[in-house]
Amino acid sequence: MPANAAVVASRRTPFRPVPVDAVRMRDGFWKVKMDLNHERGLPVLLNHLEEHGVVDNFRLVSGRKKVERRGPCFTDSDLFKWMEGAAWDLATYDEPERRTVLESIIDDVVAAQQPDGYLNTLFHGELADQRFRNLDHEHELYCAGHMIQAAIAHYRVTGSDKFLGSAIRYADYLTKEFGPGKREKADGHPEIEMALIELYRTTGAKKYLDLAGFFLSYFGLPGSTDICAMNARGEMPWMRHAVRALYLSCAGVDYFAETGDAIYGESVRNLWRDLTSAKMYVTGGVGSRYQWESIGDPYELPNERAYAETCAAVANAMFNYRLAQTLGEADFADEMERALYNGVISGVGLDGKSYFYVNPLACFREHQRQEWYGTTCCPTNMVRLLASLPGYVYSVGEREVRVNLYANSRVDYQTTDGTAFSLDVVTDYPWDGNVDVTIELSQPAELTLSFRIPWWCRSAAAAVNGQEIQAEPKPRSYLQIKRLWNSGDRVHLNLGMPVVLVEADSRVREDMCSVAVQRGPLVYCAESVDNPGASIRDLELASGEFQVERSELLGGICVLRGKGRTPVSSADRGPLYRIRGSVDLPMREVDVMLIPYYAWANRGPSHMTVWLPFRK
Repeated sequence: MPANAAVVASRRTPFRPVPVDAVRMRDGFWKVKMDLNHERGLPVLLNHLEEHGVVDNFRLVSGRKKVERRGPCFTDSDLFKWMEGAAWDLATYDEPERRTVLESIIDDVVAAQQPDGYLNTLFHGELADQRFRNLDHEHELYCAGHMIQAAIAHYRVTGSDKFLGSAIRYADYLTKEFGPGKREKADGHPEIEMALIELYRTTGAKKYLDLAGFFLSYFGLPGSTDICAMNARGEMPWMRHAVRALYLSCAGVDYFAETGDAIYGESVRNLWRDLTSAKMYVTGGVGSRYQWESIGDPYELPNERAYAETCAAVANAMFNYRLAQTLGEADFADEMERALYNGVISGVGLDGKSYFYVNPLACFREHQRQEWYGTTCCPTNMVRLLASLPGYVYSVGEREVRVNLYANSRVDYQTTDGTAFSLDVVTDYPWDGNVDVTIELSQPAELTLSFRIPWWCRSAAAAVNGQEIQAEPKPRSYLQIKRLWNSGDRVHLNLGMPVVLVEADSRVREDMCSVAVQRGPLVYCAESVDNPGASIRDLELASGEFQVERSELLGGICVLRGKGRTPVSSADRGPLYRIRGSVDLPMREVDVMLIPYYAWANRGPSHMTVWLPFRK
């Protein structure tokens, strides 16, 4: 019984993700995040969902409780995302008490389902006969999609079909209501498309795949090159809304994986190129405009006014995760890693229970995480992503095992041809580039072990059983080691982790003459609490050389120390606008300390910037 965070890949895909419950994360970077999510994120968020009436809405509909409905029209989806996260969490932390809590909430949800299969707490009482009245804005199918995904996760982890049966009844109802000659409309917020394709993979019922294809065609995805700026009818210009566009793109990958439709295959490649070449932040964040939470025009990537919603970074990771399995290229796993280590986890505090909705790349005002938002899509997306993370680390092909992310972990699974294997991976990544892998087999087997060489790595070396291999590892590719493996064979991989200065395309006007500092997969930033001798808005780099220092600060990080400069505080700054060169601003040298971007805003109000001026 498979358990995976996003996809059970089709027979058409070259690689398949490894189930969540086949991977055991050990002490290290991601295990800390998952432990906090388990101990604080999920339970604290459930308390908030209870306190704000989100769970009671279902009890109201079922008659189990007399209350007023509370929350936005789409608030059902927040509970469903929490339920999905709670289900994946059981794959790693199978605690009877947690299972009991989840089962109780499932009972409350299933009890609210109508006899015909429909389930949405908004359309109850006086609104009971107004279903699907405003799909553009009330998002019934979006909620339905998250319900279906939560039910699939629960089924894959527990084997129980109680919740899955409820989801199937709802999906069957939707197939009767929507499609050619029926309701020819799609939801304003894509999500149902991914869910229906995953339900098809789970049940084998093609009607779910067909309905997903109908919804996708409504948006005009095939052939699109502008991240779904509008649908096939020229409507809904808000489809440049970052999360909606990326969810739709995820579904496009899934549909291509199942159908092999070449038009969809080219479309999702075009969408990826368009995003990564001109519309994505260095952190993997997506969405440059507060207006409509939208993506913006090419190279429109403001820093202080970046929207970069946490949900959009999660969706970006999901998109690249799917592409990595379906198309198999290292570039996609590189971008998945960029998003996960930066734009995604910047959205959750080091306390594991507070969140950002937006993630600017520069901040000169108060900007703090909160435990609850009236629209709580980002916290619920975070808890389900972190609980499902083990499913992102490895993938398998025919006689091939791929390591997509480097994490202290153990995987016990089999390749697509049925060869059972175990990999024991020991690493302190992302703080250190050394990775030690031991393979265990029941008998010798010819396999290819593939290790991703990230785009930022300019020097890598590998050895098998102490013997250096001859192949030269190249960035943006997988180092493939094919041989007859014996149980106990070891691979040592060293990924050089120099501090690098990243520059933007000159068409990104806000970043001209500035650099972002990166080490390994982590983008760094300057935060005012670490640089009291300078105004963060004025701070410049004086050198590209940094010392790397391991610190217990912020849960244990590597800090970067270097040299910078800032204007002398008493200097006359001159008028706001002046003839170029007419003001010679005296500068003074200062020490500069940088921390990983994901860790900022965990020590009270502060100023921060990722991009720093650097005059070579």
